[in-house]
Amino acid sequence: MRRTPCEYMLWNGIPTIRKELAETMIKQYGLSQRQAAEKLGITPSAVCQYLSKKRGKADIFDETIIQEITISAERIMKNDGADVIIETCRICRFVQKNKHFSYLCEEHKNEKD
Repeated sequence: MRRTPCEYMLWNGIPTIRKELAETMIKQYGLSQRQAAEKLGITPSAVCQYLSKKRGKADIFDETIIQEITISAERIMKNDGADVIIETCRICRFVQKNKHFSYLCEEHKNEKD
């Protein structure tokens, strides 16, 4: 059974977005896994699982999505994590609005954007 785009984003897209945010915060801002977890409002073990690809397994290759994640990471860093939900939702809407599902959704890879 095919999942709706929202179901896919819930189970796969959001973990991938969180993984990318955590990686960006660690690589670009020098945060530890614990600090990144605190900023994102998740557990340090979740960050560890994102980094080891046990969660958020998809890789994002689309440069526009990566740019949006970088913007969100910067905003979260500046606002001490206060906008995590807003930024995660913003990226999710961006992916859906711009029909970038083929980059996140295995089930939709062969569909035309």
